[in-house]
Amino acid sequence: MSHTPPEERRGRLFVWNEDWLAAVVGLVLVALVLVGAVPEWLVP
Repeated sequence: MSHTPPEERRGRLFVWNEDWLAAVVGLVLVALVLVGAVPEWLVP
């Protein structure tokens, strides 16, 4: 049985993967369109 140490988190509580990043970017784009900062035709 191997005794490998657990991975170090290097002080980060939450690691961003591409799914979370895409969700956050999408929500920010929707919010910007709803506020009127970005025109609707600009966001597909």
